Amino acid sequence: MMINKQKAVGVLALSWAALTSPVLAQQKDYPIQPVAFTSVHVNDNFWQPKMEVNATVTIPYVLAQCKANGRMDNFLRAAKKLDGDKLSEFPFDDTDVYKAIEGASYSMQNKRNPQLDKSIDSLISIIGAAQEPDGYLYTFRTVNAKKPHEWIGSKRWEKEEDLSHELYNAGHLYEAAVAHYQATGKRTLLNIAIKNADLLVKTFGPGKIEEYPGHQIVEIGLSKMYRVTGNKQYLDLAKFFLDVRGPKGDAYNQADKKVVDQHEAEGHAVRAAYMYTGMADIAALTGNTQYLAAIDDIWSDVVTKKLYITGGIGATGAGEAFGEAYQLPNMSAYAETCAAIGNVYWNNRMFLLHGDSKYIDVLERTLYNGLLSGVSLSGNRFFYPNPLASMFQHQRSAWISCACCISNMTRFLPSLPGYVYAKNKNDLYVNLFMSNSSNIKLTSGNVNIVQQTDYPWKGRVDITVNPDKAGEFTLRVRIPGWAKQQPVPGDLYTFMDKKSFPLTLMINGQAKSFETEKGYAVLKRTWKKGDKVSLLLPMETEKVLANPQVKDDRGRFAFERGPIVYCLEGPDNKDSLVQNILIDKNAIADANYHADLLNGVDVISAEGKSAKRQLKTDSILQTDQMVKAIPYYAWANRGPSEMTVWIPYETSAVRPKPAPTIASTSKVSASLKNVRMFAAIKDQYEPANSKDTNYPYLHWWPAKNTNEFVQYDFDAEHTVNESKVYWYDDGPWGGCRIPVSYKILYKKDGQWVPVKNTTPYAISKDSFNVVTFEPVVTTALRMEIQLPVDNSSGIHEWAVK
Repeated sequence: MMINKQKAVGVLALSWAALTSPVLAQQKDYPIQPVAFTSVHVNDNFWQPKMEVNATVTIPYVLAQCKANGRMDNFLRAAKKLDGDKLSEFPFDDTDVYKAIEGASYSMQNKRNPQLDKSIDSLISIIGAAQEPDGYLYTFRTVNAKKPHEWIGSKRWEKEEDLSHELYNAGHLYEAAVAHYQATGKRTLLNIAIKNADLLVKTFGPGKIEEYPGHQIVEIGLSKMYRVTGNKQYLDLAKFFLDVRGPKGDAYNQADKKVVDQHEAEGHAVRAAYMYTGMADIAALTGNTQYLAAIDDIWSDVVTKKLYITGGIGATGAGEAFGEAYQLPNMSAYAETCAAIGNVYWNNRMFLLHGDSKYIDVLERTLYNGLLSGVSLSGNRFFYPNPLASMFQHQRSAWISCACCISNMTRFLPSLPGYVYAKNKNDLYVNLFMSNSSNIKLTSGNVNIVQQTDYPWKGRVDITVNPDKAGEFTLRVRIPGWAKQQPVPGDLYTFMDKKSFPLTLMINGQAKSFETEKGYAVLKRTWKKGDKVSLLLPMETEKVLANPQVKDDRGRFAFERGPIVYCLEGPDNKDSLVQNILIDKNAIADANYHADLLNGVDVISAEGKSAKRQLKTDSILQTDQMVKAIPYYAWANRGPSEMTVWIPYETSAVRPKPAPTIASTSKVSASLKNVRMFAAIKDQYEPANSKDTNYPYLHWWPAKNTNEFVQYDFDAEHTVNESKVYWYDDGPWGGCRIPVSYKILYKKDGQWVPVKNTTPYAISKDSFNVVTFEPVVTTALRMEIQLPVDNSSGIHEWAVK
């Protein structure tokens, strides 16, 4: 298959500048246009190997997992090519196949792959066979299962505003179809998408079905379809889906207000980021200034109050949602991988609208940290949430039943080169720094740009400018916010040492003064072949402080070097512990490159202390130790461990290693398969309340109305007469409540015997539930728990005495 480079114009929803037919030229669009990723050939030592792993490992792996986990069978059964009506778990599972096709399409533009091309063609034929005659494509309904999934409703679109995901599936279909068409020139998937989009045009709109998508993304997909086909009905429908939202819906999916009346980020973070991205697209294509006012305000709300230092968004697992202002917990941070990808889409659109480098600053932070952490170095293990602290309870997954983040990573990485450059007539923007060779068409003519850099480990970036013929144009080189002592726009994060470091820009070896505009060094001159711009960024190790209103980060700092945020991880530190580490805020930190660690990383080292509690005293013992930090994106590649991004510099913020107790030295077992939760009940971290998720807890969700147990096998025979249990209860929104009842048993002659309690078995939340009993001499204690009829239960801590 020969890849048609003239038609290779797409990167996600970004590369729409050069379309395949002059009749499709649009009157309105983004004032700044991205340079198509097919024109940018990345060859650096940081990103190129990761893109290669995605192409050779992740894409084939995800396609195989889609097949093994029933995604392909959904289409085969809908097409009546496979007997039975068994379906996979979620009605949105079809989108994993679409996103894998999208990623494969981008990958084939970067590197020819006839075998993958043939495989995708076969898959598209199955998708086409599953499509109903009028264009409807939603396998969970077309299969017509005897027991339909509860989310799909009795007829088409009935539960679209809730959970059916019919329009969500359509949006991902359109993105995949446009990517495949632009990569290969083939219309097979595009024709399927057009047939489906035409059905939506007939079905939805004023005077027709007036419903909004429960999960946004069809708006982005329809905008792409408009750009490729020139069919304005698609753009009109995308705008309709935004305008019909609110005010009678839920904040969860941003439908409690009209979109133009929303000025703060709320609800499900992925839905939100996709919606804000769609609003930017449609604002650009229609000139809608009301959309712009809304997303400008929302962006400021996120960046100044709701953004993790890693660029992650979505603080809480309750609704996978934004929290309140400054609510940024670390251990329980959700920061979903899909939300990080959505944050990149959105910030790139904001840049294309406004031409300000602050949006690329946020994009870069997200890209190198909270997004990249979503996939393992090996390319076949994944994170759904991306927490900023852990105590062994987080581990990368080989597959997740809700696989949206996995398939999203598949499609994002090969599109990355499309974020490096952008242009506006005779202005060429250099946004990201990675070695590449690129061919870009400006008003003045064609220019070849060659970047050479060891970024992000080193701060020197050499940009060689090779125009076809000498000519005047403006090179706009981004000066990153972190290089100007501003980690992010606003005051959510600041550098502890407010020192200004020199920043040098040279042209042909001579240092030049330069003017900046919206965060860019503006270099307007007559350029000739071989001209070289060198940017020397101050790659210093910084300590980042959070705004004091972020209570979870008080008394703590985070290490950052260039765009990379660092964390402490168990394997690099004494006793594999990091929660007990304290580093003086004036400590000197050194950075050294380790080629043999985590595929090559800079490691930060500093003198610190470890704290631990002692028996029968409240005093805390502090011991000197060398502390090491690795890039956050690379954590959990060596198995589950302790990890923290925010490092205490005040003693009040440190979590000392607990003194040994009967419980802490016991072996835990329970009526649970997930052994990673076992240690939570004996880690001696007392919660703030029953729904505190800042530290690990054990739970039986989704089990209900069952009898469960948890058990301590002691390290030796002990005499015990007291039990203290702190229940986990995340009401009113979560699925766990305090149990109906519980009882304590002890092991006697190999049998479990109830203790004779001397105080009642009281059950309450937000405090320890203490029961005393006649002393027993035993090697094991068991707690049996009756779960509520309609909820599950959990335990924060279980102490025995």
